[in-house]
Amino acid sequence: MGSFGLISWVEAVIWLLLGSYAVFTLALTLLWSRIRKPAATTTLPSDFFVTVIIPVRNEADNIVALLQDLDRQTLPHRNFEVLVMDDSSTDGTAGIVREFAAHSRAEISLIPLPDVRTSAPKKRAIETAMQHARGKLIVTTDGDCRAHPGWLQAIAACYAQTGAKLISSPVTFTQETSLTDHLQTVEFASLIGSGAASMSAGYPSMCNGANLAYEKAAFVEADGYDGVRHIASGDDEFLMHKIAGAHPGSVHFLRDPAAIIRTAPHRNWQSFYRQRKRWASKWKHYQSKTPLVLAVYIFSANFSLLLAGALALAGMVPAGSFWGMLALKCIPEWFFLGSVLAFLQKRNSLAYIPVTQCIYPLYVCFFGLAAQKGEYEWKGRKLV
Repeated sequence: MGSFGLISWVEAVIWLLLGSYAVFTLALTLLWSRIRKPAATTTLPSDFFVTVIIPVRNEADNIVALLQDLDRQTLPHRNFEVLVMDDSSTDGTAGIVREFAAHSRAEISLIPLPDVRTSAPKKRAIETAMQHARGKLIVTTDGDCRAHPGWLQAIAACYAQTGAKLISSPVTFTQETSLTDHLQTVEFASLIGSGAASMSAGYPSMCNGANLAYEKAAFVEADGYDGVRHIASGDDEFLMHKIAGAHPGSVHFLRDPAAIIRTAPHRNWQSFYRQRKRWASKWKHYQSKTPLVLAVYIFSANFSLLLAGALALAGMVPAGSFWGMLALKCIPEWFFLGSVLAFLQKRNSLAYIPVTQCIYPLYVCFFGLAAQKGEYEWKGRKLV
């Protein structure tokens, strides 16, 4: 096959891949649109009880705001407890939590973790918390998050109506103040929307531990993090895959504005890089084929667009063909992301979708390769 024939073959493969990606994105949009907000529920079983688990390390600047949010929950305080799992903070986090707990209407307990290095500190924190948790339903979030007053009530209503073994709820960022903030908001919306759509289809792929709920019994039945305890990230998705495998159809996404958790975007490249590298490191450890195939597929689609751009710059592919490929990928994405951002109350970020789309192929390929080096960092600690 000559060089011209080879280029034509590569161009055809790129068209085919991006065409299938466009159909895939439109399918995500449809699946996202059919998720409905649960009806409000005010009556809960008398024995209904939730344990909120918050793994923390050096969150002195953030933890009070979250505890205040929990103190203001519309779910009656008698129906939940809060376990703050302190991983050897050195900035006064423990003292702040103790002082707040002494005057809080909510039942808040600080549980210090031993100062022993581990490759997966969040998994250790949650497994330790399980030994103290009294709730039938476990809810996890992070120390730098903010919650709506109706957060726990919305989760409780969803659980009461669906009987779900695991409930994934939305996460977004606090108020954006810069271009990079908006780009992170758009990128994160794509992850939240894709994860929700996969649950709607019955094949859960992604979720976020900053806003996750599951039955304690389901956690125990799945043997917790057994088999994945050594992996730095994945306290959320690996557990979801195990529960979904044992209980098909039992994983739900909670599409309720009151259930949205907000956290601050990364303000510097280094912290963003470390987090995304940890996240990308999960791909190669997936036991379920669905998220693994999706990860490879999305990587391939984004890489193919980069390849098409390189071929167009080299004059090997007509410029018109490249612009057609770009439109084929980006227009369906715009509809999908626009719908998710509107739900997340982030309409101000809609204008930044095209910018994100230009950067995202580079981003996906970069972190897909960077994650192959097995060294990560969390809260100032190196994880391997």
